Amino acid sequence: MLYIGLVVGVVAGNAAAHAAGIDALRVYVATLVLIPAALIGARLLYVASEWPRYRGNLRRIWNRSNGGAAMYGGLALALAFSWPLLAALDLSFGGFWDVTTFTILVGMIFTRVGCLLNGCCAGRPSRGWCSVNLPNHLGVWERRIPTQCLEAGWAAVLLVLAIAFWRRLPFPGALFLLATAGYAGGRLLLESARERQRGASAFTLYHALSLVMIILSVAGLAAWPK
Repeated sequence: MLYIGLVVGVVAGNAAAHAAGIDALRVYVATLVLIPAALIGARLLYVASEWPRYRGNLRRIWNRSNGGAAMYGGLALALAFSWPLLAALDLSFGGFWDVTTFTILVGMIFTRVGCLLNGCCAGRPSRGWCSVNLPNHLGVWERRIPTQCLEAGWAAVLLVLAIAFWRRLPFPGALFLLATAGYAGGRLLLESARERQRGASAFTLYHALSLVMIILSVAGLAAWPK
C-alpha cells in the first residue's frame, strides 16, 4: 500500500503540476529524488522514538521486515533536501510544495489503509459506538477506535479542500502550509486515540511535533512574502 500510495501520489502531483503551469518534468525529477530522503527520514524518526528497541541491535534499524516509519521525519528531511535541489532545477519552492501537497495527501490515504491491514498505528481499545473489531501490530484483536480510517478520512477531507481552494490562495506555498497545519491539527487530536504502551505518557513525541508543525505553518503563513 505504501508503494501504491507513492505511485498514485506521484501521478496526482504530476497532474497538479500541469494544472499549475509548472514544468511537470522537473517536478517529477525532484519528487523521485526526494522520495528516498522522505522514506529515510521517516524511518530515522521512528527509530529515534523507539530507541530502546534498537539500541542493542543496530542492524534492526534498516530491517524492513520490522516496519515502522514516522511521517514527520520524512517531511522534515525532504524539506531540508529540497532547498538546494529545487534551486538547481530552477523550481519555485512554494510552487513545488503546493503541488507536492497533492502527492502527500493522496499517498497518505493509501498508506493508512496499509496501516489498517498491518495493525500498525492501531487505535486504543474502546466500547464506543464508532469502535471496530481490529488488530494491533501484535495481532491482538479488540474493539478499537479506527484511527487509521480516521486519518485516511482526514487526509481525504484535506485533499478535497485543497482542490477546492488552491486557486483562491494568495501566494505559492500557502496551500502546503495550510495543509500541513490542517493535518497536524487532526493528528494532534487523533494521536490521543492511538494505543500506547502501558505506563507511557499520554503526551507523546508526536503530540509535540504536531504542535510544532502547527506553529511553524502559521508562522510561515504570516511571514511568507506576499
